[in-house]
This record gives sequence, C-alpha cells and structure tokens, in this order.
Amino acid sequence: MVLSKRERIILIVTLACVGLFVVNKFLVEPVQTKLDELEAQRQQLLGDLNEGDLLIGNHRRMQEKWKAMLYDGLRNDMEAESRVLGALREWSSAARLALSSIKPERVSSDRGLQEMIFTVAGRGTLDSVARFLWQIETSALPVKIKDMQLGSSSESGDSMSLQLHLSALYLQTQKKQSDTKQPEAKDEEIL
Repeated sequence: MVLSKRERIILIVTLACVGLFVVNKFLVEPVQTKLDELEAQRQQLLGDLNEGDLLIGNHRRMQEKWKAMLYDGLRNDMEAESRVLGALREWSSAARLALSSIKPERVSSDRGLQEMIFTVAGRGTLDSVARFLWQIETSALPVKIKDMQLGSSSESGDSMSLQLHLSALYLQTQKKQSDTKQPEAKDEEIL
C-alpha cells in the first residue's frame, strides 16, 4: 500500500498529535501537578518559618510583658478585693455611673490562679454605662466581664440599669510548711 504525499503528511501530523497528547497526558501534566504541589508546600513552609521567626523575635518582649503582668498582678485575695473595689469605684465616678452594690465572692480552686467574682449593680445613662464597660475592658487589672444584664426604664437611654458579674484573677498564696508538724511528733503528742 503506497500512500500519496498528502496521505503521508496527514499520517505524520496525526501521529505527531497523538504522540504529543500521550507525552502531555503521561509526562507533562503529572510533572506540572507535582511542581504545583511542591510550590504550595514551599509557600506553607515559608509561612511557618516566618511565623517561627516572629515568635522567636517576640520571645524577649513577651517574657518581659509576662513578668510585668505577674509583678503588677493581684497577689492575694485581700489585695485583689481592695484593688478591684477601688478600681470599680474610680471607674464608676469617672463614667458618672451610680453603683448601688458591689459584692465580692471568692471561688475556691486548688490551682495557682484563683478567681474572685464581683457582682456589680448600678444606674446611669447609656453613655455612662458604655464608658464604665470600656474602662473595665481596657483595664490593666486581670479582670473580665463574665455576664451582664442591661435594662432601661425609658427608650431614650436616660436611665439604664446595669448588673454584671466581673471575674478577677489573683495568685494563690502558698501556706508555709513550718506550721505543719512531722507525723512522728503528732503521734508523740497524742500519747
């Protein structure tokens, strides 16, 4: 079977197209897919590396900030109660909010950090309530609002009532071991 010049050209072009299709399907596309996956993995690793560098760079600053927070923090229940009560009175007078009651309540825990809950009730304008809440949220003291109830006797916001539970954290003071006696000494005292 002898092919004409035209048929040979069509056969060569067809074989070339089929050959390019096979090369593309089984060689070029898998390699391109693998290169895309490697580039995505490279970008992820570069992001992780930058984040790690940032954390290492911030380590000293964060350590100093943590030490300052521990130093400036509330060291025992009496200090926590007095500082938070003083701050609440200061914030309410600055915001022109009339506090009707503040009730501290200690929550027992056997962890290093202890929690004290303050139940606060007061009345004022919407603006004074907003200022009071802003001062709590931006305070340097380790306090946060756990829950809050806000009521109004008028729609204009002239008279708002506020009741909130404020949580304050303080360090648990360690009791000295000098007061505890050895078990043998206790047995001797009993005899």
